[in-house]
Amino acid sequence: MKFKKNRTQFVIDEFSTLEKAGFAIVPVPYEMTTSYGKGTKRGPDAIIKASPQVELWDEELKKETCRAGFFTTEPLKIISSEKFFFSNIGETVDSLLRQIRGVPVFLGGEHSVSQGLIPPFKKIHKNLSVLHFDAHADLRSEYEGTKHSHASALYPVSRETKTVQIGIRSVGSDEKQYVNKGKVKTFLMHENPDTGRLIKKVLKELTDAVYLTIDVDGFDPSVMPGTGTPQPGGFGWYEALKIFRAVCAKKKIVGIDVVEVSPQENSTITEMNAAKLVYRLAGYITEGKTCRKS
Repeated sequence: MKFKKNRTQFVIDEFSTLEKAGFAIVPVPYEMTTSYGKGTKRGPDAIIKASPQVELWDEELKKETCRAGFFTTEPLKIISSEKFFFSNIGETVDSLLRQIRGVPVFLGGEHSVSQGLIPPFKKIHKNLSVLHFDAHADLRSEYEGTKHSHASALYPVSRETKTVQIGIRSVGSDEKQYVNKGKVKTFLMHENPDTGRLIKKVLKELTDAVYLTIDVDGFDPSVMPGTGTPQPGGFGWYEALKIFRAVCAKKKIVGIDVVEVSPQENSTITEMNAAKLVYRLAGYITEGKTCRKS
């Protein structure tokens, strides 16, 4: 598959190419199983449209992360078929990984897309682990008649890959059997109020190569109000960033997805914050590469 540049660019160095950019932004506007608030299919476009409002000079990192190079692809083509999407997404991601040198950042869409995005990374990184930032455990084997539900987003990968969960404050009775069992390590939000201690625990559990999947409802609704199933008591902006920066400094982030942005009428808070989050994560990753070399 040939990936073409999207007309609307995420905060970007205009000279970047897919082959040279440090980060490839890939919109994945898939929405089939949302069970409460709708609109995740509009999330990727909203984030990209908000991205020019993000200042290129990062006030925390004191640098222009855009110099690492960003390439935003056209949105992945979504056909209204769950079976077709999950039968083909792996091949699409495989093709992308062969064409880029940088870190792919997928913009969802509902969280179920992670089921298709993560397996190709496992082929390349045998010691892969997943850092799952979310309000929900997402460990149901199936939900409302489908194994590809957003509520089952982490179930397949967690069966065979180390999965570390943070921000969790909603666990269903049919998934509690998988919490802190097998390859799953779950740090329930109310049991881990000290961010510094949590960071040490998370770093200890993760392998060297990490795929980061971020459901924006892992944040408190005051930070990310536009999402389908918000839960009270999530991470504040700076608490979450402190964790992400530590992980990026100590581990190799090989891929990221940011999902479950549901744009709200008369509000751009969530897509704006998600755009800044992606840019900040890119900065942390470039900073982390330098730290690991020194």
